[in-house]
Amino acid sequence: FVMRIARDQADQDSLRTGFEAGIPIAVATLLIAVSFGVLARPVMGTVAPIVMSALVFAGSAQFAALAALAAGGGAWAAIAAGTLMNARFGPMGIALAPSLEGSPLRRALVGQTMIDAAWALANRGGGRFDPKFMMAATLPSYVAWVLGTAAGVFAGDLIGDPDALGLDAAFPAFFLALLSTEVRRGPVALAAVAGAVAIALALTPVAPPGVPIIAACLAALLGLTRWGARQDPGAGEGGDA
Repeated sequence: FVMRIARDQADQDSLRTGFEAGIPIAVATLLIAVSFGVLARPVMGTVAPIVMSALVFAGSAQFAALAALAAGGGAWAAIAAGTLMNARFGPMGIALAPSLEGSPLRRALVGQTMIDAAWALANRGGGRFDPKFMMAATLPSYVAWVLGTAAGVFAGDLIGDPDALGLDAAFPAFFLALLSTEVRRGPVALAAVAGAVAIALALTPVAPPGVPIIAACLAALLGLTRWGARQDPGAGEGGDA
């Protein structure tokens, strides 16, 4: 009974601290969402961008899909661009999976709350994540993303050109902040990030949208995996390894 009370208190603490940690992220998310709404209205109309934000809730993927549509591509081109951009959630989900509990449906629903910032903040080291912290940290950003998209769609004429207000810089700045946190983890993380950035920059001028970031993620993941194997030479040997 005492252990259950302690666990319930720990869960409440995770939810509270996660929600508090998610509020600053939501502020940046709101600005990016407004920019998306302003840019999406001439291409997608008034209803589709809001519905897309409510169901997809993936900033980079939505911008990639919007860019494909604005360039004259059809629905399949937009879906392909968004899928490529969101493929990074594959390895992120694999890393998160051992920390999830419950039925497959419950685990899948928790996985739907995974966004870049909340996933990174929920990392507890040693391959462990705090799913409740992650869910709570994501909630403010979801609300901000949907409301911000609606504001951009309906108040776009008042806002004007988002580039003129610097909203176009919010998304890159957000990812740079995440990178700055990762490079402080040590020289291996720094090397992985530097290599991933170099690959992304090299491929950006010649590869389709979404491909550079996928290649960068795969390279960084491969490098960290091989380094981890060298650190634990016994992994893979013996019965259950």
